[in-house]
Amino acid sequence: MTSITGVGVSPGRVIGPVMQVPPAVAGPAPDGRIPETATVESETERIKAAAKAVQALLKSRAGSARGDAAEVLKATALMAADPMLIKSAAKLLAAGRSAERAVWEAGGQVADQLRSLGGYMAERAADVLDVRARIVAELRGAPAPGIPDSPGPIVLAAEDLAPADTATLDPDRVIALVTSGGGPQSHTAIIARALGLPAVVAAAGATELEEGLEVYVDGAAGLVVTDPGEAERSAAADYATRATLEPFDGTGTTADGHRVPLLANVGGGEEAAVAAAAGAEGVGLLRTEFCFLNRTEEPAVEEQVAAYKAVFEAFPGKKVVVRTLDAGADKPLPFLTDATEPNPALGVRGYRTDWTSPGVLERQLRAIARAGAESGAVVWVMAPMIATAEEAGRFAELCAAAGLKTPGVMVGGPSASLAAGSILKRVEFASLGTNDLTQYTMAADRQLGPLAGLNDPWQPAVLRLVQATVQGARPQDAAEAGAKSVGVCGESAADPALAVVLVGLGVSTLSMTARALPGVAAVLRSVSLDQARELAGRALSAASSAEARAAVRAKLPVLDTLGL
Repeated sequence: MTSITGVGVSPGRVIGPVMQVPPAVAGPAPDGRIPETATVESETERIKAAAKAVQALLKSRAGSARGDAAEVLKATALMAADPMLIKSAAKLLAAGRSAERAVWEAGGQVADQLRSLGGYMAERAADVLDVRARIVAELRGAPAPGIPDSPGPIVLAAEDLAPADTATLDPDRVIALVTSGGGPQSHTAIIARALGLPAVVAAAGATELEEGLEVYVDGAAGLVVTDPGEAERSAAADYATRATLEPFDGTGTTADGHRVPLLANVGGGEEAAVAAAAGAEGVGLLRTEFCFLNRTEEPAVEEQVAAYKAVFEAFPGKKVVVRTLDAGADKPLPFLTDATEPNPALGVRGYRTDWTSPGVLERQLRAIARAGAESGAVVWVMAPMIATAEEAGRFAELCAAAGLKTPGVMVGGPSASLAAGSILKRVEFASLGTNDLTQYTMAADRQLGPLAGLNDPWQPAVLRLVQATVQGARPQDAAEAGAKSVGVCGESAADPALAVVLVGLGVSTLSMTARALPGVAAVLRSVSLDQARELAGRALSAASSAEARAAVRAKLPVLDTLGL
């Protein structure tokens, strides 16, 4: 029996045989040349046709997928027909390369450019290489790379999974995921959580696991054990017979009646409808990028109004927190951001784009205001990447000019946490984006597997910044009004154990993927507010994220009962 440790990104305890994802498509021979019977023009058309075929297949898969999976597939489909990739390949054809070799080299060049930008953009290099392999396979008339068929349930092991593969996982066939690469915010992690599959990422040695070898996977502890013994079999059996989670009844509360509204993170009208059906008490994060991404020009106000209304109308009379456009870093926009920035994650993104491209934010705010006026939702608006009280004040002025009454900020950097007192004098609320807050606090790119241990919201330093934000929201003197709302809309809110800690730190609301609502609600109802505060104290005093997590989980037996 041997153990492999990684980062647990989706809970669950299962046992099954390993199946490795087949090796990637082999690169064409470097000396490949255009056949004598072909021309540059005819081979260019063949590449375009192959790219369109790949795009059509990915679009088809997107049509049968939902939520995060559908968005991942749509983005990858668009990349398959990227004009830059096709033009680069055509130039290499003119230099004498074969069609396969031209696509291979062109894809490599684009991926290298993305890697050189660092941060989130580097993560998109994997998407480009996946598309490259699919186009080459299409040119060869060979099967596309992907997850192999299996006769029964398997534990899928890989270096990492391509976006198009993670988006089409079948939970009836794949019972757990183990990758040697990736991080807490990788495609693998996001889709595993969306599907409720136990998953461990950044597990060195995952690709060396022997095909067919029986392994035990604990997605909460980040543990993979080969040749599992009685203890592991008992744990897996307990998980298989875990208590059934009751659907969320629409009221988040602790055992002693302290109200904690549980909201949903959504990225469009379809997801909003799913969240409303799941009992979400509102929307804690509406990502408005779905209106802007993969566009060469800014969408018209009318188009934005229609898109936002589709979300607002799913929650009549309830709060919907809209995040204004978070462009930049991993979400570049040709009409708004500079792709040549040396460090996009620390560059002009979010609210800062208003400095370089004034007008886009104001038009978006007008669209949000109109959509709100034409629907029954209670609309709050927050800006991402606010770092100072001055920025918060100006954003509040822009909101007031557009007719929006409840401006706020998304806290994604340590400066906003530490300056929360002065920032919240200018706006009405704050929402902690713990994904960004963690990576900026720990100086660790959230996409990088080797840094996954640092990029953990259980890090005591991150929890102290959450605490600082809450303290900054409280009245500074007796003459001031009551505390302002501080919510959490990062992935940490979907971790039932961490949700208890966040409530204990004084967080007002929690927003998460709709699938996480029942688990978070059930665990919150198992503790009183005083117990949550005591557990928060344990986490704050821990020396590491692992120690903090273990200390809290040990005091929450309900997690084992529910398989969380």
